[in-house]
Amino acid sequence: MAKYLVETYYTCSFKVSHYLDNIDEKNMQNIEKREDGKFEILDVKLDNRKTKNLEKIAKNETNVFEQNNAKPSQKNSLKVNQEILSKNIKDNSRRFSMPDRRKGYIQKASIGDHKVYLHTGEYEDGKIGEIFIDTSKEGELVKATMNNFAIAVSLGLQYGVPLDEFVNAFVDTKFEPSGKVFGNDRILSATSILDYIFRELAISYLNREDLAHTPSIGGSDSLDETGLDENNSEDKTQFLKLVKDITSKGFVRSNYKKKFVDLSDIRINLKGKK
Repeated sequence: MAKYLVETYYTCSFKVSHYLDNIDEKNMQNIEKREDGKFEILDVKLDNRKTKNLEKIAKNETNVFEQNNAKPSQKNSLKVNQEILSKNIKDNSRRFSMPDRRKGYIQKASIGDHKVYLHTGEYEDGKIGEIFIDTSKEGELVKATMNNFAIAVSLGLQYGVPLDEFVNAFVDTKFEPSGKVFGNDRILSATSILDYIFRELAISYLNREDLAHTPSIGGSDSLDETGLDENNSEDKTQFLKLVKDITSKGFVRSNYKKKFVDLSDIRINLKGKK
């Protein structure tokens, strides 16, 4: 038969009346210590009620006792698991700072009559690590709010928060300014500045074509996971990897091969006229 402990919490309002012959500062200071007051309960309210399973508590205490009295090999395994857990927590709380010299791109667009400039910063592997948001025709309060919002997002990215989480949180948010978007070839309308910004980031860095309003120019070829054609020669593969290292992933929208222009056969005559 199960045993339970029921704890009930109440809030009681009451008043205490004291009858004094004389009122002076000394009597008023010591009035709480007097025992001749009359109590009158005004109200009693039920705040909360908690139920505890006594058998479950006893079982947990037994498990703790067994762990404390476990064999040395079992204790070692528990210690290793705790060390791994603490190491993972420590790694997740580590900030990966941006390099001093970094890649990125700037996208200018207009939402209604409002111009928005989106600046991005990337790590050496092309992963986004920071954003900056500049707006025009806005007051100082709005500009400061957008700047600090961009700082908060950047810190989240540098502490390991996936860009997907920000995209899912802010895409389709609705507030003014909103409407048609001019200056961006992939986004034609937005319900807010945040909706536009995270649509742009999702298309450029996550290949989220479902959030774009126009198809990707040039389509996509059969590329492997590194973005390289399987039949490419070793020289071209090495060269394309070099291009990826020095090119902004967001600017070319991860499509390095389509954006690459081969200038190897072009000769420039630098000889001046006599």
